Amino acid sequence: METTPSESSSTPSTTVPKKKQGLGWVEWLRGWMYIIYEMLFQRIMASHLQNPLSLPPINNLTCIVTGSTSGIGLQIARQLAESGAHVVMAVRNTKAAHDLIHKWQSEWTGLGLPLNIEVMELDLLSLESVSRFAEVWNARMGPLHVLINNAGIFSIRGPQKFSKDGYEEHMQVNHLAPALLSILLLPSLIRGSPSRIINVNSVMHYVGFVDTEDMNVISGKRKYTSLVGYTGSKLAQVMFSSVLHRRLPAESGISVLCVSPGVVQTNVARDLPKIVQAGYHLIPYFIFNAQEGSRSALFSATDPQIPEYCELLKSDDWPVCAFISQDCRPTNPSEEAHNIDTAYEVWEKTLEMIGLPSDAIEKLIEGEEVRCRYGDRQE
Repeated sequence: METTPSESSSTPSTTVPKKKQGLGWVEWLRGWMYIIYEMLFQRIMASHLQNPLSLPPINNLTCIVTGSTSGIGLQIARQLAESGAHVVMAVRNTKAAHDLIHKWQSEWTGLGLPLNIEVMELDLLSLESVSRFAEVWNARMGPLHVLINNAGIFSIRGPQKFSKDGYEEHMQVNHLAPALLSILLLPSLIRGSPSRIINVNSVMHYVGFVDTEDMNVISGKRKYTSLVGYTGSKLAQVMFSSVLHRRLPAESGISVLCVSPGVVQTNVARDLPKIVQAGYHLIPYFIFNAQEGSRSALFSATDPQIPEYCELLKSDDWPVCAFISQDCRPTNPSEEAHNIDTAYEVWEKTLEMIGLPSDAIEKLIEGEEVRCRYGDRQE
């Protein structure tokens, strides 16, 4: 039977929705307004917190802290150790870490038992180094209670750089390497259950965008700047963490969450919009120091209600993982972070980039071997 012109014209056409190329100007403006609001009022919102944050005795905890020779990571490692935890400083500059430990032990003399701290080498610009670190740690067959992915970079106004693995440096250090480390350490985290994976994120993810077809920002669809690289990597981390949170079964006992340290005094302001730069220079009172910036991570590592809160989000099928703000209260990540479809695309693309099979989580949970392209098998 032939199709008449009238019948043909009445047939609805199928259109493929256009893939989002970036944040709309309304989302972008809303994101920057939120960042400015956080900067102006964070000290007021966190006025109920002690500084340093008071921690409970945690002699039974083993904690790995990446990037712990400076800034927020240094404060996290020291305060955890002074509260009794066994702390592993996972760092690239091992000499600097050993020098810090010597200094801390000297200052701690007479205040309690010697601090239980050790140093292990970890270079997040090398996925082989990440795989090797996890292999060595897992071989101990001991428990890991808290993994704090703190290390990160924000290369101010520098040219676009790539790791030896071929990935844009912000994306690798801030997202890909911590993602690989978190997954490869699952066997130890299961042994330490109930345990926690804590990703030190940033309020800057509110103006981030992730294109899974252009994770390295080389296609030309977007102009690369260090701000684009940094904010995109931080959004990718939230999205990946949200899927990991949903994929881990409740019986694993592993909580996954992101934290915002707040707007902390650093030199990153030079790459920010001028109105935000003005905030840094004119109202330094409102900017946190590193010790204040460490509080959300320390709270998330030690508060006894965190596992219950994470499990509540999972049972309610909430689209994002727990996100703890700089005032140590639950908050919502950005609107873009709630995009479930993109989050799963980020998940799949990340596993591909870090050389893990799509069923890596399930295999590790079951105690099976998993082979990583950047190292030996994990089990």
